[in-house]
Amino acid sequence: MVTFVLALALLVALGVLIAFVVGYNRLRAADIRVDEALGGIDVQLTRRAALVPALVSTVSAVAQHEQAIVDRVTAARAALASATTGASVVQRSAAEQQLNIALAQLLELGAGHPQLNSSNNFLHLQRTLADTEDKLAFARQYYNDAVATLNRTLGTIPWMLVAGSAGVTERDYYRSEP
Repeated sequence: MVTFVLALALLVALGVLIAFVVGYNRLRAADIRVDEALGGIDVQLTRRAALVPALVSTVSAVAQHEQAIVDRVTAARAALASATTGASVVQRSAAEQQLNIALAQLLELGAGHPQLNSSNNFLHLQRTLADTEDKLAFARQYYNDAVATLNRTLGTIPWMLVAGSAGVTERDYYRSEP
């Protein structure tokens, strides 16, 4: 009888240990997926930011009297570059929004000049920027899907019991204005 109780206690302890390890690994894997997805957003933001100097240069050559818009784009690009080096998702999103506004003004300015609309360089930069925006939208969606999976997992039993030990907490969604 004592042997049976001891064996049963050992099996229960082993089951709890296995459940803890499985839960820990599942939560850590979901947390890592979120970090990887955020890295994908950063790659696309960096790609877009790398296009800005060429776009600014192209527009500046034609619209020299609009230095304020060029300066706003340059400042917004610098703020976004700073935000992608460890800032929170909310800060990244805010910096991206500022760049979006500044780029829209710059592209609007460029569209008002016939010389730019016929420039192959300007048209190529616009196409590349549009392609990057599409990739960025996909990266944001992938990130938000990974966050949804992680947050949903953290809110369910038995995973919520392991979350503290795994050091995994809920993550913020990436919000971006269209």
